[in-house]
Amino acid sequence: MTPQWAGADSLKLLDQVHQMVCDRNWEIVNVDSVVIAERPKLKPHIAEIRSTLAEVLKVAPDQVGVKATTNEKLGPTGREEGIAAYAVVLLSSTE
Repeated sequence: MTPQWAGADSLKLLDQVHQMVCDRNWEIVNVDSVVIAERPKLKPHIAEIRSTLAEVLKVAPDQVGVKATTNEKLGPTGREEGIAAYAVVLLSSTE
């Protein structure tokens, strides 16, 4: 992690990126994301995560997909040395 981002509030960073997207005349159609972690178990928290992300991004919760999985004890993520996350966002021009 870059030291300048250590301890940063990820929801504030997401809000700033969302504002940059909007400023460039784009809007979010949907978000699909995956979190890969052995622990903590995230499945019980998926609905809350979706709701929080939707609120920050100013979209409906059904426009935000969040999945959680493990790496089956393989690699650094599987050894619990870190957590991986991937997200794909479909944008549409507002122009």
